Amino acid sequence: MRILAFSDLHCDLDRAEALVEMSKQADLVIGAGDFASIHEGLSETINVLSGIETPALLVPGNNETLDALREAASGWDSAMVLHGESTEIDGKTFFGLGGGIPVTPWGWSFDVEEAEAEAMLAGLPQQAVLVVHSPPKGHCDEAGDGMSLGSRAILAAIEEKQPVLAVCGHIHESWGRTSRVGETEIVNLGPTGTYFELD
Repeated sequence: MRILAFSDLHCDLDRAEALVEMSKQADLVIGAGDFASIHEGLSETINVLSGIETPALLVPGNNETLDALREAASGWDSAMVLHGESTEIDGKTFFGLGGGIPVTPWGWSFDVEEAEAEAMLAGLPQQAVLVVHSPPKGHCDEAGDGMSLGSRAILAAIEEKQPVLAVCGHIHESWGRTSRVGETEIVNLGPTGTYFELD
């Protein structure tokens, strides 16, 4: 299975159009959150992305709510929004969890408390592909000031369940970074689009 994955478009419609083209070379597309910018421009961005005919899995970022993303993507026939749930595609299991984890300092942000994230991640199956907006603590989560801003709950879930791949975004300064926890490769995606091959 060839996967095209991206995060943090933040209303970049040109980049969205490029991803539509790139999707023609993929079996599955993953969007790991932040399609909007502070709750603005979500429907316009999703409207462009809805040109993707390949199956697509989306999680909300902290710049759009779960409900807003589900509504915006309701007309995108090949897309499914995941938040604390899993789905199976071509015999492979995918689990998604969106939002800012831990809670961000911004009052407008769609965030999830660590304890709530831990409870939601309890449903992560072994050996799934994990799609999260926020990175795990200490991995692909370094901000410009050097602070580690990732989630302890996500890290613990990866350590316990060993997903075959974990993709995230959220921390812009760490776009393109990769890390590893046990057998799990972790990638902070960014908006350019990255292909992955799954056996």
